[in-house]
Amino acid sequence: MNAPLYTPEILRLAASLSEPRDLDREDGRAALRSPTCGSRMQTIVQLDSDGRVEALSQTVLACAFGQASAALLEQGAIGRKRSEVKDSHDRLAAWLGGSSHEPDWPGIAALAPARSRKSRHGAILLPFRALVAAMEAAEKS
Repeated sequence: MNAPLYTPEILRLAASLSEPRDLDREDGRAALRSPTCGSRMQTIVQLDSDGRVEALSQTVLACAFGQASAALLEQGAIGRKRSEVKDSHDRLAAWLGGSSHEPDWPGIAALAPARSRKSRHGAILLPFRALVAAMEAAEKS
């Protein structure tokens, strides 16, 4: 018998995702769509003077895995630079693709049931892609 795809941990994470909120200041914004599954999200970011995430707001239209990934991103993004988020995205993509090296992001192991489900990878990576894009937009402005 196959293990369930949506584990209680995935569903708990998905339910813990914060509602979108107004930030004190909007430094960058990105709206992206996953071409593999159609998940969509918008990320707004506020950065400190060193370019680190100070606050973020996400609007997520995705499956439970996309929502869980966004919740994990939200929980671990504060204080990170764009290069750190991009590196975590790349390691997450490699791990989802079969690498044995788990990404250094708090709680990411909860997403392990999706490693064998390639159709879920786009939704999982989307929050990281959107935050990187929002931070790049902030750097350009």
